[in-house]
Amino acid sequence: MAQNENLAALSRAGVSVWLDDLSRNRIRSGNLAELVATRSIVGVTTNPTIFQVALSEGHAYDDQVKELAAQGADADAAIRTITTDDVRSACDVLAEVFESTGGVDGRISIEVDPRLAFDTDKTVAQAVELWKIVDRPNLFIKIPATEEGLPAITRVIAEGISVNVTLIFSVQRYLSVMGAYLDGLRKARIAGHDLARIHSVASFFVSRVDTEIDKRLEQIGSDEALALRGKAGIANARLAYAAYQDVFDGGNHTSTYSHLASSGGNRQRPLWASTGVKNPDYPDTMYITELVAPNTVNTLPEKTLEAFADHGELRGDTVSGTAADAQGVFDALTGVGIDLDDVFAVLEREGVEKFEKSWDELLTATTAELKSTGSN
Repeated sequence: MAQNENLAALSRAGVSVWLDDLSRNRIRSGNLAELVATRSIVGVTTNPTIFQVALSEGHAYDDQVKELAAQGADADAAIRTITTDDVRSACDVLAEVFESTGGVDGRISIEVDPRLAFDTDKTVAQAVELWKIVDRPNLFIKIPATEEGLPAITRVIAEGISVNVTLIFSVQRYLSVMGAYLDGLRKARIAGHDLARIHSVASFFVSRVDTEIDKRLEQIGSDEALALRGKAGIANARLAYAAYQDVFDGGNHTSTYSHLASSGGNRQRPLWASTGVKNPDYPDTMYITELVAPNTVNTLPEKTLEAFADHGELRGDTVSGTAADAQGVFDALTGVGIDLDDVFAVLEREGVEKFEKSWDELLTATTAELKSTGSN
């Protein structure tokens, strides 16, 4: 099976292509392996919403739910077992990618319970627990970039555990995330961990920024405001990449990282998340074409992946050297009355709430399924 040329070219441009979806059917049918072979997929991300959808569709989980019900498992325990089993299986599917890329890719992400997003100690405890349960070196533990999540990131990295930091919306918070990662590497080195085995990505959400800011621009309604629609998400990500370069790629603050790099420490790559286009008026591959840069990850819903495979275009590196123009977009947004601090605060709060809602729905459905199965 040959790789799709559009996606292969994206990979050659330095973008690791990850799939933003996972289900037992996808694993068992061989579809995930096929995407690795034909769509340049080198990683997978999951979140509570993805698992909620997977468990609510079809019958792939029926037998396991029946077994868990017979064992007296509650909904929390059942979900933990089911999701970690899927993630472990996916890790095995991508094991060869993990080996061939020296541990950079071939990664599967699993998120801590979103209800713990504002509890540092419990986030750390569950991150360690999930790492032990899945027991695969190509696992990423997803920790949200809340204020309480930052010290959790440091403590989990210090344990030698690889982390995908999720729900990042602002460059200011991203700077704190990079600091938390570097602090974790320093502590991991002191603890005697091999830094070369610790990896991290920082998941910067893109389309949700446009959705929130576009709504506010339309409420303002001026020609100047309306002309800025669809520009904020890409500008925000480009400013994030400039911040990444400053810390990890030869910028003014790279010396801080260099001391850790000499001990095997890896860069924390930017990951573009939420890259499915929400507004049908925008090109469906916009958040791929406009965010091509070396040492980045783009995690794609299958619909967006297939759109790029079909008609995606590459114009080379569309991010490096764009910080000044991106800042110009932000200055213009402020100029028409957009409160960016409020935007990012709302997005973080809503991001956690959406995942909590999906988790609650998953718990409710699993509880009902366990009771139904157990009574048969």
